[in-house]
Amino acid sequence: MPYRRKKTVIFFFIAVFLAAGLFIWRAGDAFGQNRTLYWGSSGPDVRKVQAQLNRWGYYNGPIDGYYSGRTFRAVKEFQRKNGLLVDGVVGPQTWAALGFPSARRAVPTTGAVSRGVSDRSNVYLLARVIEGEAADEPYIGKVAVGAVIVNRVQSGSFPNSLPGVIYQPRAFESVSNGQYTRPVSAESLRAAQEALSGWDPTGGALFFWNPYKPVAAWIWSRPVLTQIGRHVFAR
Repeated sequence: MPYRRKKTVIFFFIAVFLAAGLFIWRAGDAFGQNRTLYWGSSGPDVRKVQAQLNRWGYYNGPIDGYYSGRTFRAVKEFQRKNGLLVDGVVGPQTWAALGFPSARRAVPTTGAVSRGVSDRSNVYLLARVIEGEAADEPYIGKVAVGAVIVNRVQSGSFPNSLPGVIYQPRAFESVSNGQYTRPVSAESLRAAQEALSGWDPTGGALFFWNPYKPVAAWIWSRPVLTQIGRHVFAR
């Protein structure tokens, strides 16, 4: 094969290889694959993490896209408070807890809970909180607690994903104190499925509390809708 032709063929295959690599990289991005982040990472993904941690009160540094000391400490604090592996690495589980799960795992990222549409990870996560918050409540009370969480996802005033709502700092006592890690009952699982499928016994509540326990005074300023079991539900 003449030298020039051989050289042209080589350059052609190099170009094809580079184009294929670019396509794969962009396809991975289009499918919502979140890059694993750690100390030294940089770019828009880091800014996204910084902004979310800042919004939820974990991070007060610059949102500059550089993963270093402050970001590292904020990620570890977020992981510690939310029952995750405390390693300072933003991998799939930490991304999901921040409200940005991978699209390939079929976990919705925006409008994350759609009435009538759910997936196993959402059902189980919601059931864990129902178990932690309402283990001793009647079945309808369990569904009601699940409905409040679903309503928050859809309200626009809270994070727009199920993990985001559940892992919001100090949002749910059972998450803060670890009670939501207890074994999940079949009843709580069923209640989670019903809440995700659209049953809302509360009529649109965004808050619930036990009036027989000490609560912050401001909560009573919310318009009360109903009481189910030992929980008061309010908008």
